[in-house]
Amino acid sequence: MQTIAVDAMGGDHAPKAEVEGAIRAARSLDVKVLLVGRRESVEQELALYEDHRDLPIEVVDAPDVVTMEDSAAKAFRSKPNSSIRVASRLVKSGQAQGLVSAGNTGAVMATAKIVQGVVPGVDRPGLAGIFPTMTGRPVVVVDVGANVDCSARQLAQFAVMAEMYSRMIIRATPRPRVGILSIGEEEHKGNELTRSVAGLLKKLTINFIGNVEGSDIYAGEVDVIVCDGFVGNVALKVSEGVVDMVRHLMRDSLEATITGKIGYAIAKTAFTTFRKRLDYSEYGGAFLLGVRGVCIICHGRSNANAIRNAIRVAKEFSEGQVNQMIEEELARSAFKENGS
Repeated sequence: MQTIAVDAMGGDHAPKAEVEGAIRAARSLDVKVLLVGRRESVEQELALYEDHRDLPIEVVDAPDVVTMEDSAAKAFRSKPNSSIRVASRLVKSGQAQGLVSAGNTGAVMATAKIVQGVVPGVDRPGLAGIFPTMTGRPVVVVDVGANVDCSARQLAQFAVMAEMYSRMIIRATPRPRVGILSIGEEEHKGNELTRSVAGLLKKLTINFIGNVEGSDIYAGEVDVIVCDGFVGNVALKVSEGVVDMVRHLMRDSLEATITGKIGYAIAKTAFTTFRKRLDYSEYGGAFLLGVRGVCIICHGRSNANAIRNAIRVAKEFSEGQVNQMIEEELARSAFKENGS
């Protein structure tokens, strides 16, 4: 049985969402969950569930809490017993195979990198987001915010790690198509960084298809998209804004008239399916590829379903020994900055 440590104090709805998500995971996933946080608060929330004592759930005390306002460096220095850091130490020691947190993204990334360490061959971990597409087959976009400035070598490493993640965990295709996010599909389009990355990826055995544009993220014609964290985070935030706007406009339009209300009643099932396809909670969170163990960073407003699915993905990643395969693939690739 895999063991996953959950930062119970991190999200906007902590510890309620974290505890409920852990309960759902422990009931259905054959996984043990360590809820890390202020013991009194976590146990008080756990007590609301009659069957929690029969489930493989333990509470690990962590008196310090990292807020969204804390800087990553300050949080690491001044809060050695934070729920994030204690959970990361559990992964480092082997008591847990993965960490799930909806807390301060910068603090989680910095803590995981320092405490758990990185996979040999990785310069920097990359944050991989999962985006829905029109075909129903999700696309992995990396990096979505961990590294604002990247070298060609680092982006090439992201490509190898994300390709492995797509192949082993998403399982949409045995040979994922990998593209570089640029301003045009033509090979000469883009900047010096994208052209340098292309030169590296052409020499690998991955299924590299060249440049892709922003509209290709949702088309479903590519499985992995590589970019630096500045571009990726902008794409992520714009996407979240568009999804919220579409939901809002559809709801307002359907509620505005009697005809709309009748139409909504008739199409309720289809509308529910539509919302589910756009729901970030179905994918759990963003994967921090390249750290030892497993680290999944969830949205701050994650609900219980998102926490449950993040635990599921962490379990699958650990069981699949994806980190070991990433290390082996990076060793074979042996990237160099000059493209050789």
